[in-house]
Amino acid sequence: MIQIQDVVVSLDVFREKFLCDLSACKGECCIEGDAGAPVEPDEVAELEAALPAVWDDLSPEAREVIDRQGVVYTDCEGDLVTSIVNGKDCVFTCYDEKGSCYCAIEKAYREGRCGFYKPVSCHLYPIRVGDYGPFKAVNYHRWKVCKAAVLLGQKENLPVYRFLKEPLIRKFGREWYEELETVAEELTKQKLI
Repeated sequence: MIQIQDVVVSLDVFREKFLCDLSACKGECCIEGDAGAPVEPDEVAELEAALPAVWDDLSPEAREVIDRQGVVYTDCEGDLVTSIVNGKDCVFTCYDEKGSCYCAIEKAYREGRCGFYKPVSCHLYPIRVGDYGPFKAVNYHRWKVCKAAVLLGQKENLPVYRFLKEPLIRKFGREWYEELETVAEELTKQKLI
């Protein structure tokens, strides 16, 4: 573990390789699991504000869930997460003509229809951020649905922290990320990664 400011970073974030391969996984991370994506409290209003831009892109089942319980709920572990359809699909999941899923919010953002990209936890995946009082922990999350991303990351020699540069800056700031890069250079010199 390495500490950067008030954030403890797992060495796996430096060592492991990752590059999403949507053509192989078809966005399975949006539809697998037993709870929705983690949401920060200040993101709830952003998700609600994005609804008019994405409403017509959502499935009738997703719209019904949102009407009934809202865009988020508290899961069995007490975490705030996106609402889900049929016990697994995020309510913001949509499908393209090839059967791949995508995030309706991200699509609307890229098309200039809303100002919110998507929950930072989704943007950061495969990193999960734990909150431990005065410290946060940045950990690499292994999930079998991302096997193709690991293989592509290895082929391209792309460490997790580089793959996630933009969302890490979004979460912790540019200065923090620059410190992370400095630490990576030092770990490389010491042959620790």
